[in-house]
Amino acid sequence: MALSCFGDRASRPTRESLAGALGSSSALWAELIEHIAARHPPLSEEWAFAGAQYGWSLRLVQKKRRVVYLIPQSGSFLAGVVLGEKAVRAANESSLPEPVLSQINSAKQYAEGRGIRLRVERREDLEHVERLVEIKLES
Repeated sequence: MALSCFGDRASRPTRESLAGALGSSSALWAELIEHIAARHPPLSEEWAFAGAQYGWSLRLVQKKRRVVYLIPQSGSFLAGVVLGEKAVRAANESSLPEPVLSQINSAKQYAEGRGIRLRVERREDLEHVERLVEIKLES
């Protein structure tokens, strides 16, 4: 089964199917996109199918820089963020909660940075993702 609830390459998610899958977290999905777009224009949205293991995800892109990956799941979504070392240092100096910092610090280091995925089910989760995006784009 794919990480995304949309695992069929032939069926790109529509607004209706996305809203149905996300349920009450659909409002948080929209709010996150609006938040980032308002603070960091220009922002484009790119749906991508990453293979059978991952399924469909929405990439929010600023110019050519991938800001965040949104992976729809049933009733929630994952927000994937890749942080460079400057952003990792800034995150560790921020007021992010220990579970988020622990995930960042234990993530494997790659050339492009450390990638983490945070589940978004409620407003508090959304605020952590928004803060991480701010840290990433300011570092």
